[in-house]
Amino acid sequence: MSRLQSVQNAAARLVSGARRYDHITPVLQELHWLPVRRRVDFKMATLVYLSLSGMVTPYLAADCQLVSDEGRPQLRSANSRTCVVRRTCSSYEDRCFAVAGPRLWNSLSAHLREREREREREREREFIYQNHNTVNNHTIVNSIEG
Repeated sequence: MSRLQSVQNAAARLVSGARRYDHITPVLQELHWLPVRRRVDFKMATLVYLSLSGMVTPYLAADCQLVSDEGRPQLRSANSRTCVVRRTCSSYEDRCFAVAGPRLWNSLSAHLREREREREREREREFIYQNHNTVNNHTIVNSIEG
């Protein structure tokens, strides 16, 4: 990661015209660039969100399951929108998406996870509303024509 961060820092200095010994953090903020580690975390959290929303391929969606989907509704965590984290035996396994993704998702604040639930409810309402109008319009058109 440090090599990638060095490349990003050099690119930021090149783009912004900053000198070699200037602090890089303000330059990255000015360019709206996340540091490499935070960018990786952001991308992983985005993939977990998309997999929980059902907007990715099935092999990724299978790696991220909510505790409530696992058939354990008696747990307190079933209502907090946390993911099941697989147990691992090595640090190599800890870095795979099936482990690191859910672990990162669970480390997010409950407030962020709840906001995602509210967005899903809004999408469901919009979908139902659109389909309801389509069905009603189709019925109205057929009744007028018929």
